Amino acid sequence: MIQISRNGFTLDGRPLRLLSGAVHYFRSLPEQWPRHLRMLRAMGLNTVETYVPWNLHEPRPGSYDFTGRADLETFLRTAADTGLNAIVRPSPYICAEWENGGLPWWLRADGGRLPLRTGSPRYLAHVDRWYDTLIPILAEHQTTRGGNVVMVQIENEYGSYGTDRAYLAHLADGLRARGIDVPLFTSDGPEDFFLTGGTLAGHLATVNFGSRATEAFAELRRHRPQDPPVCMEFWNGWFDHWGEPHTTRAAEDAAGALREILEAGGSVNLYMAHGGTNFGTWAGANTADPRTGQGYQPTVTSYDYDAPLDERGAPTAKFWAFREVLSAYADGPVPEPEELPATLPPCRVELDRHLPLADVVDHLSTGEVRSAVPPSFEELGVPHGLVRYRTTIPGPRGEYPLTVEGLADRAHVLVDGTRLATLERDVESDPPLIPVPGPEARLELLVESMGRVNYGAGIGDRKGVTGVLHTQQYLHGWTADPMPLADGTPDRLPWDVAAASAGGSGPVFHRGTFEVEEPADGYVVLPGWTKGYVWVNGFLLGRYWDRGPQRTLYLPWPILRSGPNEMTVLELDGCTDPAVDLVPRPDLG
Repeated sequence: MIQISRNGFTLDGRPLRLLSGAVHYFRSLPEQWPRHLRMLRAMGLNTVETYVPWNLHEPRPGSYDFTGRADLETFLRTAADTGLNAIVRPSPYICAEWENGGLPWWLRADGGRLPLRTGSPRYLAHVDRWYDTLIPILAEHQTTRGGNVVMVQIENEYGSYGTDRAYLAHLADGLRARGIDVPLFTSDGPEDFFLTGGTLAGHLATVNFGSRATEAFAELRRHRPQDPPVCMEFWNGWFDHWGEPHTTRAAEDAAGALREILEAGGSVNLYMAHGGTNFGTWAGANTADPRTGQGYQPTVTSYDYDAPLDERGAPTAKFWAFREVLSAYADGPVPEPEELPATLPPCRVELDRHLPLADVVDHLSTGEVRSAVPPSFEELGVPHGLVRYRTTIPGPRGEYPLTVEGLADRAHVLVDGTRLATLERDVESDPPLIPVPGPEARLELLVESMGRVNYGAGIGDRKGVTGVLHTQQYLHGWTADPMPLADGTPDRLPWDVAAASAGGSGPVFHRGTFEVEEPADGYVVLPGWTKGYVWVNGFLLGRYWDRGPQRTLYLPWPILRSGPNEMTVLELDGCTDPAVDLVPRPDLG
């Protein structure tokens, strides 16, 4: 059993300094977990930390998934086999630059009125149902039952969001009632309003920061004199947004900050030790102003985070700098790190089969829906992807501006089949002017969703559009075709009738094959492409966008097979040459 005092921790009566690193099982593939975890030991760590994303495990209400990269139990067993303790953070909200901060999209399918992260009985009913499934599974892996889980989080950075202590108490009581008997903790920023809003009496408070450990621990002690100094998130790198510069942190600077934490007697969790990848559509988003939710900033597909282990798990300069610092505090001799196998040899992949999206809507749509006003993605049951909204503008009438309200997040505007404009959320642009010289004009909006906001007042945002006006007049009588994009989407398409010519500027699905002698990691680069999605053997690698900073998509070896492999690209705007390159190194900007 782990015990906590003002000065630190003991485990089964022996002193324990938590030297932890964050590895999110859901940001890599199960075949990669053993090596990633062994590399933590080789860095000098004795513990792994992970969040548990509710939305990954309960994709639909009451339907649960603990398979593949959602196999939490296998991850914990693998960590135990590697000799690592585990800190688990199963709070309903995780932030983590993850889609909706881990909250399921369907919580807002009722019109967006459900209060989140509060003691609302309706919200807690969903949380309690989820915990009834998750927590008994997690409880079996505690150190008190022969496992390796030493601590469990109550809620994540709640002081950055709210002050509902009854909500925090409900979560803590629910964890205890369902079998969690290891210490519970909260984690917040080291400022007074964070610590007064997000902590809970009787449970360990920890702090999150990237520098100035002495000041942070002093503030923690001022508010919680009985708690030991713990940095639950030492931000040794950072994440990227589309259209913004790539962020890095010098290894020497990060190692110096780590040394300050340890010299102050603190326990630490490296956030991140291995960042990994926001595969599929799991990347979240931030806002420029977390108080208002304004200024939308979608997160890129890579979650490399400039971490000690890069996106595929290779040691970086930061790994070696941290290893030098941590070795002085490690439990014993630090094992030597393993070498990664070589990456795929460079090659060009010609995508020689093409299907315009407009020709395959019936294959992708989950069923046309008619509505007086445009229904949201959530109302249509679409986690992420595309929705084609159609109506008519009555005429004849003159040229008037078209205003799209509540756009989340990007839309092609077509009139009578011709694309007139591309609109983006929070990007100011003149509304397109649309005349209707005849009896009517056919209006179409092809709306694409990006990540849901994962931090601040903007969490729980809904996708789609809320209204469309031609001059001051709302347009009614809509049909909507919901088209989810996920693993396996390309396999639903009629490739037997695919054209040899790409035709048109987009949106178009492109497909081709490439040979692999032996599966190995690689990177996909798309020169001349604009914006879209890439699948390999039906696995959705993620989104690409020419505005950067990310220029390559990580291609992990477990999804490849010896011999021919299929690649599919959905290009939304248009490409200059329907071919992509496989390269041996990433380009994150």
